[in-house]
Amino acid sequence: MGSTAVVVGGGIGGLAAAIGLRRIGWDVTVVERASRLDDAGAGISLAANGLRALDELGVGRAVREASRGQYSGGTRTPGGGWLARMDGAVLEKAVGTPITGIPRSTLHGLLRDRLPAQSLLIGAEATSVEQVDTETVRVGCGGTVLDADLVVAADGIGSTVRRRLFPDHPGPLYSGSTVLRAITEHAVDLRTDFELTWGRGAEFGHIAFLDGRAEWHAVLGLPAGTRFADPLAELRRRFHTWHEPVPALLDATRPDAVLHHDVNELRTPLASYTAGRIALLGDAAHAMTPHLGQGACQALEDAVTLTAALATGPTVEAALARYDTERRPRSQAVARAARQAGRMGHQLSHPLAVTVRNTAMRLTPSRVSTRMILRHHARVPPRLNPSSARPR
Repeated sequence: MGSTAVVVGGGIGGLAAAIGLRRIGWDVTVVERASRLDDAGAGISLAANGLRALDELGVGRAVREASRGQYSGGTRTPGGGWLARMDGAVLEKAVGTPITGIPRSTLHGLLRDRLPAQSLLIGAEATSVEQVDTETVRVGCGGTVLDADLVVAADGIGSTVRRRLFPDHPGPLYSGSTVLRAITEHAVDLRTDFELTWGRGAEFGHIAFLDGRAEWHAVLGLPAGTRFADPLAELRRRFHTWHEPVPALLDATRPDAVLHHDVNELRTPLASYTAGRIALLGDAAHAMTPHLGQGACQALEDAVTLTAALATGPTVEAALARYDTERRPRSQAVARAARQAGRMGHQLSHPLAVTVRNTAMRLTPSRVSTRMILRHHARVPPRLNPSSARPR
């Protein structure tokens, strides 16, 4: 008999954890509260650490084939001047793979295709998670009860499992930024693979996809809950004087395609990512701001590290202790760095502060910028051996 696990949450981290556990011989059920997996979302950048994790899960090649490498681009001012250029070829040489851009729906589909349909319990919300004895965790999903040797809570920034495990934790807080984003309806003539433009209190960026379309995002410093009657019209008003391709990207977008979310984060670090035989993963454990593009990559690192620990640990408890020891310092350090990066970007609004920032960026040697990027991207995940023993 193989070990059994229930993964709460069918996002990138949850699906990755399920794939990893199945690769080492576990029986896995993914519980997803959404009644339909419509793969909502815009686009995502995957750095070398995330792609290496996908390689260990057996999905890396498929993801690379569906992605567009980010070789050209950088950071600009609203007038079009360059603050810093990105040389993707240099990064690729340093870490073995370029940063890539892919629609979230495509990534979700590739991950989901690696799981048998019967392992996905869709439209079932995990209403209770409790450890009933030293070896069994019980998950209640409406009229369904699942007993397992392990529960992986990958239920996002608003994790109900986290709230039950750590009721005194303050939970997610608003970062001060709200983000609007979409994927263009058709291909756009772009001269770069990736760009960020920093203005006073605002940011606009794009990621180019393999099919010529692009994901764009606009980040604004506004009170939480701010919404616009016509989001696309509001963005055209705010960004119509910014350099191309900003106006062109907005013009290539359907009004009903624009997504709008406040950016929340777990500003208070968790004291542990585990409790008994329950492990927190991804945003449930360390939701961070998107300024380093590491949110999904950290969830993928979580999935591979957890799988490797379970493949080689003498017991589930020992494996979870190793997972917590390895992942908590790393992911929380990345979260702090992402928060700091946000303070240097669109959150600056005073003209003098913006001028000082822009001057410093122009004067920073490219090799220094590359080293800062590699600090996060160069992580090598543990190797997975599907034939490894299974802890009980």
